[in-house]
Amino acid sequence: MAEAKSGALVLFGATGDLAHKKTFPSLYSMVRRGVLDQPVIGVAIEDWTAEQLAERARDGIEKDKGKVDDKVFKKLAGLLRYVGGDYRNPDTFRRLKEAIGDAPRPLHYLAIPPSMFEPVVQGLQQSGAATGARLMVEKPFGRDLASARALNRLLHDVFEESSIFRIDHYLGKEPVQNILYTRFANSMFEPTWNRNYISGIQITLAENFGVEGRGAFYDEAGALRDVVQNHALQIAAFLTMEPPATYDAESLRDEKAKVFKSMRTLTAADVVRGQFEGYLQEPGVAADSQVETFAAVRVHIDSWRWQGVPVLIRVGKCLPVHAAEVMVSLNRPPHRIFPEPQPRQANYVRFQIQPQVAIAMGARSKLPGEKMVGESVELYVCQQGGEDMEPYDRLLGDAMAGDAMLFARQDSVEAAWRVVDPILGDAVPVIRYTQGTWGPTEADKLASHAGGWHNPA
Repeated sequence: MAEAKSGALVLFGATGDLAHKKTFPSLYSMVRRGVLDQPVIGVAIEDWTAEQLAERARDGIEKDKGKVDDKVFKKLAGLLRYVGGDYRNPDTFRRLKEAIGDAPRPLHYLAIPPSMFEPVVQGLQQSGAATGARLMVEKPFGRDLASARALNRLLHDVFEESSIFRIDHYLGKEPVQNILYTRFANSMFEPTWNRNYISGIQITLAENFGVEGRGAFYDEAGALRDVVQNHALQIAAFLTMEPPATYDAESLRDEKAKVFKSMRTLTAADVVRGQFEGYLQEPGVAADSQVETFAAVRVHIDSWRWQGVPVLIRVGKCLPVHAAEVMVSLNRPPHRIFPEPQPRQANYVRFQIQPQVAIAMGARSKLPGEKMVGESVELYVCQQGGEDMEPYDRLLGDAMAGDAMLFARQDSVEAAWRVVDPILGDAVPVIRYTQGTWGPTEADKLASHAGGWHNPA
């Protein structure tokens, strides 16, 4: 039976940076596509009016889209409401309950710091605004395994797990979903997608810029918490999960959970942490910070399909390129027939996530002439044309529709934290690296068995 659609969206943190940069541009796109006609109730501490909120929204949309269709924006502005007040004041939630009225299944979106989750969730419960409602929360879902469990207990005191939508915008990206589709829509992959044919998997999420004025935030997180525990492990799960029995939210999330539970807990030998030179001079960063801006990890999946196949993950800031890419390397042929040097690169499947969506397959092809020698070639398909839906457009719409397919479930979140928990903090020393390089050279040892890291172009 189809889930009832949310009759209102309540946006906590409506005056904040996330709402300005991401949420309002997405709401504008949803109105333009005709999929949003419910009231949007902004909540924040500022003593604003709905008109001031609309001005703030328009500024964010202009910065994101470049131009604004006045007709579309007028429709969005007509949906906006505003409730100002302290999150610890019961009167704020009384007025919010009045603004929601009889809207069914309202979606409360917490675009606020995690420290504010508890008073907001309690305020929703005490006011009755949580009854029959949904809750959407932004990552990070805790800072480690213990805090993730504590957060889940807090949320479950008020909301059922089926009503909680933990948002990781990476799961809403078109190219990440493309990995899943390509695997299970093409029968050519299934016979070889296992330890018998695949020698290793590499996931690289590289940024060629630094913390961009967000030093205080980043110094509380670091690459392991900010990227590895969520984005990178989610991609790893898409690459290694078993086919779901059916294409529905719980079947898909069941298979992802099995992968996370099969991942071996990381040890110091599996991790290299780095920090780019100059990070300590960034505003908001502690003078003696040991937070990593680069992390390379080697993940082992103890399952029948993947035993012995390492999954290498590398993420970082101030690297040579801004790119996100997956390289799945295949085993070499069992016997060399042709009298030519061993090629450096074995056959592979490559998924490009950024800067564009592409799938490539690496193979060998004979060179023209009498000799039986060849060259490495790549069969490359780049998706062009068509307007991709932005991650927040998709995820906001899905949460309002009650579709949990692309949201993280409690068991997967806690299992992913269990994988990284022992190597958080200063369990592994941080190593300085020069900006514009691929991080500390010590990370090369993790990929030595695979002939080194694959560097996206």
